[in-house]
Amino acid sequence: MTDYRSISDGVAADIAAGRLAPGTRLPPQRQFAHERGIAVSTASRVYADLTRRGLVTGEVGRGTFIRDAAAAPDPTGSEEGLINLEHVFSILPHQAADLAASLSAVLDPNALQAAFPPLRATATRRARASAAAFFGRGGWSADPDSVLFTGAGRQGIAAALSALARPGERIGVEALTYPVIKGMAGRLGLELVPLAVDAEGVRPDAIARALAAAPLRGLYLQTVLQSPLGYTMSPRRRRAVADLLVQHDLVCIEDAVYGFLCDEEPLAALAPDRVILVDSLSKRLAPGLSLGFVAAPPALVEGLVRTIRNGAWTVGGLPLAIALRVIDDGLAGRIGKAKRADAVARQDLAREVLSGLDIQGDPRAYHLWLGLPAAWNAERFAAAAARNGVAVSPASAFAIDEAAAPNGVRLALASPTMARLTLALQILRRLAADGEDSQVE
Repeated sequence: MTDYRSISDGVAADIAAGRLAPGTRLPPQRQFAHERGIAVSTASRVYADLTRRGLVTGEVGRGTFIRDAAAAPDPTGSEEGLINLEHVFSILPHQAADLAASLSAVLDPNALQAAFPPLRATATRRARASAAAFFGRGGWSADPDSVLFTGAGRQGIAAALSALARPGERIGVEALTYPVIKGMAGRLGLELVPLAVDAEGVRPDAIARALAAAPLRGLYLQTVLQSPLGYTMSPRRRRAVADLLVQHDLVCIEDAVYGFLCDEEPLAALAPDRVILVDSLSKRLAPGLSLGFVAAPPALVEGLVRTIRNGAWTVGGLPLAIALRVIDDGLAGRIGKAKRADAVARQDLAREVLSGLDIQGDPRAYHLWLGLPAAWNAERFAAAAARNGVAVSPASAFAIDEAAAPNGVRLALASPTMARLTLALQILRRLAADGEDSQVE
């Protein structure tokens, strides 16, 4: 059996030697397979490997072309060379240069020396005050005395879950939710109870029914730009949920990681003694520059401090110094503002390309939901999209009860260049409209 890597190595050598010049069109994969005496599936792996190396690029309707050697591969694609519509993170073109200029002060020996000692979850008063003001939204800001830090937002969520519930206890969550929650709950021995949602978010009657069936130790909710469905709770819905929290002495973990893209007041503003708000820099800046921000009710602060310490989730001194630098000099705010405009532009593009299909979500979000026609199921559509060079997330990735997952996929719009995003959306539109999973040549 022919090893596809030896063939792709040969093509790569021809490119390096100039025998295949930039812009040269490779034959369609079936023709390539016939000419080489290999299976079509092997040819497909060759083309995928060349794409992963950044040596070729595919254009729908035109074919596969040799790239200019000076053109850097798109760093936002997945390792397999797919256009990444799975991960919701945005890195703007100017970010690296802006951050380099801003962070030069952190590399001062005195600043570095100050960042070396270990920290508690409470860090310093100055750090808490800066973070409380920065992560505020819609007129709300946290009491600095309630602010805690973790290495990342997901660590803050894990700490909150650990502090709230013991193994075997129940946490109510939206029926489709952040996939990492499922893994966290499994490791902590918690039962996740799926709660029905509508266009305004989690339904209060669903919370009431879950409470009537058995006690809940808490809730985990995304109140704005929810992923994967993209809805934002209305003020009336937030008030109804806040009233339930008070009425039933219930604590909610509010995941606010997408809150920087909008101005809505958080649930924490309505029930400050009932909500643990968790935010992060991972979406605002980049996953590699993360900081977890936790604003807790006063009665829960000490318990969370112990949980963060025992879980080894405390932020390091240097990451905190970096975060405070870009917060205090205004760069983090400017990047967040630029990403708001970027998200809207990407939503506008997606809604134009996918016009006529079943799409939903907040037009300010970096993701949207694509409902699929009956000819498809979500897993088969995701597999077909991958064969055509696009990575998407099926509903089962987010569903607490996979058997009840709706027939749809989440499209993360943030990572690719606009040109690659356009190409990806065109591929998905063709697949959804045609109901076919043949590979684009």
